[in-house]
Amino acid sequence: MNKIYIPEGYQPILNEYDTQRAIAYIKQSFQDEFAGALNLKRVSAPLFVTEQSGLNDNLNGYERPVSFDIPAVGTDAQVVHSLAKWKRLALKRYNFTVGGGLYTDMNAIRRDEDLDNIHSIYVDQWDWEKIITRENRNLDYLKLIVRSIVQAICNTSDRLHVRFPQLQVKLNREVAFVTTQELEDLYPNMTGSERENAFVKEHPTACIMQIGGKLRSGKPHDGRAPDYDDWQLNCDIFFWDEVLGRALEISSMGIRVDAESLDRQLTIAGCNDRRELPFHKMLLADELPLTIGGGIGQSRLCLLMMGCAHIGEVQSSVWDKDTVDACEKAGIRLL
Repeated sequence: MNKIYIPEGYQPILNEYDTQRAIAYIKQSFQDEFAGALNLKRVSAPLFVTEQSGLNDNLNGYERPVSFDIPAVGTDAQVVHSLAKWKRLALKRYNFTVGGGLYTDMNAIRRDEDLDNIHSIYVDQWDWEKIITRENRNLDYLKLIVRSIVQAICNTSDRLHVRFPQLQVKLNREVAFVTTQELEDLYPNMTGSERENAFVKEHPTACIMQIGGKLRSGKPHDGRAPDYDDWQLNCDIFFWDEVLGRALEISSMGIRVDAESLDRQLTIAGCNDRRELPFHKMLLADELPLTIGGGIGQSRLCLLMMGCAHIGEVQSSVWDKDTVDACEKAGIRLL
């Protein structure tokens, strides 16, 4: 079911031309800040992969990939949901070394997405991956990388205000870290998303860690594929969005599975059939580098920094008639 929320009294701050200028400025400025902070090099990445490769991300397990046949190749392909697995293989193929990493533009179609102010069937994000040592596979290192990403976001926001002083969004550089179990203990009668909103409202920049495994209640905080990040060493980064009055997830990331955690999580998730896929065989045989990585939403970052009310103000996509009519009535310009 599609939903839309119209903030009371909302009016776009920038005109059509300056909106496009600001989008371009945010994307260029952030990727420069981000790549420098994490020592990442830009690479080209696929829009689609074959199902047999095992490289596509199945997200929460129920989303259907967009598939099509390729007569000239004699096989079917899937538009990527994310590049979580492809990036790790690319680090090996491109001979990256410890401390270095890559980033790329990731464009996806998520056909089963419910649409609202922050969700679109079109996904655009910076996907990134960095080689680490085994000694780095801990929460302290995860927090270090999270703080570096938050600083890059806030630096970009500060520079944007110089270029467009009419924008009034202020972001908090101090990150509040919390585990999903701590969230459940704090808010036992809430759903996962309700807990996120409650915590981030009190802590405007927050990192919620350890997503995927079951909590003491017997339920997970949220779904997470078992074969890309370690459920004990992953997180989502949130900012409080004043315009929408809600927690806004900007990044999903984590220290990736090693052979031991992959073996454990495949069993827990009932996905043992994946052990025979080429990518998974390499992981279980310790043939891929240890890494940390994630994705950072491009349109969501623009939405946040520009104080927009709907993601359609900063990206071109397809919307249902009710959304189009409501936005037109409220003066919200969908690209």
